[in-house]
Amino acid sequence: MFRAYAKINLGLFVLRKRRDGYHDIETIFHRIDLFDEITLQPSPGISVECSAGEVPGDERNICHKAARMLQSFFGIDTGVCITIVKNIPVGAGLGGGSADGALVLKELPQLWGKRIDDQTLRTLALELGSDVPFFLGRGSASARGRGEILEYFELDIPYTILLCNPHLHVSTAWAYARIRPKARADAHDLQTLVREGMLNPPLLRNALRNDFEPPVFETYPEVLLIKETMVGGGAEAASMSGSGSSVYGFFSRPEAAQSTSRMLQSKGYKTFLTRPHFQP
Repeated sequence: MFRAYAKINLGLFVLRKRRDGYHDIETIFHRIDLFDEITLQPSPGISVECSAGEVPGDERNICHKAARMLQSFFGIDTGVCITIVKNIPVGAGLGGGSADGALVLKELPQLWGKRIDDQTLRTLALELGSDVPFFLGRGSASARGRGEILEYFELDIPYTILLCNPHLHVSTAWAYARIRPKARADAHDLQTLVREGMLNPPLLRNALRNDFEPPVFETYPEVLLIKETMVGGGAEAASMSGSGSSVYGFFSRPEAAQSTSRMLQSKGYKTFLTRPHFQP
């Protein structure tokens, strides 16, 4: 059994729209203690079984696509049965599908007795999705371009991270259509801001700005309410992850994170806690 960890975005700036229709962004990807459990077993064909009913098990599934890519690359018809215990909320700005697809790309060749070089693996990952390449590496990463230009680094977060998902699916395409790209006003490197912000909460709050928040908050006010609840509960900083709808907060006091978690759960939301200094 393999673990595919979720990510949060530490800051997310949409800088410009590209000629290819994608957007240039700047963000930091960081894994939290929330993961899908994936099992790969030999099989005559490719099949996907998932514990989440809303996740398709056919060719639309990103893990199915990853296996097909590898079949084509190796020129074989060997199959695999992929079983997914889905713990990461779907369509929540946490990269759950991308993490799953990356794990299949990385681990399936070994099951088949094959080898694949890192550059080819990254090329295939980018075909699956803009943030899939991140999940092939270790540690946190500064991301630019579509999210595929990565600089990995070690980031120690001394806070308890509270994550809340309000059971809302926010379409990434919808979110991009509702923001106006703009260059960052702050010339400081985002990685530097986040590192220094770990010991300076006001600086951290500035670094964690997410350009998707205004349109999402306007249309889905309960997402804003979650962020306000975290700040009111003692979070040093809070932000939406990705294009939503999950929100995370950094708490210097674990008991404050736990009490805020219980408060949000009482409203019917899902919450998850990541301990300080967590590394997968």
